[in-house]
Amino acid sequence: MNIAPTLTQKKPVSLTVLALVCGIACIGFILLYSAAGDNFAPWTHKQIIRFGVGLVLMVIIACVDLRLWLSQAYVLYGLSLSLLIGVEIMGRIGMGAQRWIDLYFFALQPSELMKITLLLALARYFHTRTYKEIGEIKNLLFPALLIAVPAFLVLRQPDLGTMIILATAGISIFFVAGMRTWKIITLLSGTVLSLPLFWMLLHDYQKRRILTFLDPENDPLGAGYHILQSKIALGSGGFFGKGLGKGTQTHLNFLPEKQTDFIFPMLCEELGIIAGLALIAAYCALMTYGFRVSFQSRSAFGRYLGIGLTTLLFVSVFINIAMVMGLVPVVGVPLPLVSYGGTAMLTFTMGLGLLMSISVHRDLRFGRNR
Repeated sequence: MNIAPTLTQKKPVSLTVLALVCGIACIGFILLYSAAGDNFAPWTHKQIIRFGVGLVLMVIIACVDLRLWLSQAYVLYGLSLSLLIGVEIMGRIGMGAQRWIDLYFFALQPSELMKITLLLALARYFHTRTYKEIGEIKNLLFPALLIAVPAFLVLRQPDLGTMIILATAGISIFFVAGMRTWKIITLLSGTVLSLPLFWMLLHDYQKRRILTFLDPENDPLGAGYHILQSKIALGSGGFFGKGLGKGTQTHLNFLPEKQTDFIFPMLCEELGIIAGLALIAAYCALMTYGFRVSFQSRSAFGRYLGIGLTTLLFVSVFINIAMVMGLVPVVGVPLPLVSYGGTAMLTFTMGLGLLMSISVHRDLRFGRNR
């Protein structure tokens, strides 16, 4: 593959984006500190260390030549896929799911890494195809397989939320690469027609979550308990909140998983809806940055990768917030950079590092295979 650039001018790393990322992460630190009863243990100190490591990785990745990520995309995808297969063999079981590989000092969740490496692989594949080639169905089979294999493995863990995010972010690259509209409609129609089969493949608890989404008050002390308590927390804080550490839903343990999936209702209860809107605005600013640098990139690889990464951020934020508001079923998706979690934190900082790399090297134009 000819990847010699026609222009080598670089742009500086955006300090504004770095400050925005640090600000979002600090909101998470404050909430985790409050959730633990004004204590750095057991969550806050670990999250600060993880973010520190992730921040260093983000800056390093931003400075690495974008051509390196292009050349190593398939290798990184293969490594992530191997780790996903490894979860099937020796994965650690936690909370009823087999999603982690125990590294003794760190619990690695390969499905989180796959979010990034899948987008790298898809961006490389479409980078090497002309618009005419992308229009041929035979040339869409391989990238479809790149999505289908990890999506199937993730669904087996089971992790419905991550599977949806993988598929959505991956399909966004199909769309941007120039997939014909009629094929997108056909794909969506096939998805709708396959819903009965998809329902049969779901675990019983996943079916209950969907039924609870449709009628959460049918079982308020059972399957509907989480979402009802979440709605109470969201509304009880009012405009300015009850005050940090004074949330009754949080500190009387009515709100489940307050340090991970349901951290946004805790934010709204203690600091008010104004704080929730400020956090959403910060995410929107990051997404605007992602779309802007993607469309400014002179290489197809940078453009496709940037759109995929920005879609990944959007879908993750949307599902988490919509989930705790009862707008979509509860599928267990953390809030990026805020929820407690090691691999998820590293995943999003690496993804933002790649977006910065696209910005830094946006004037590079790579050759394609013909």
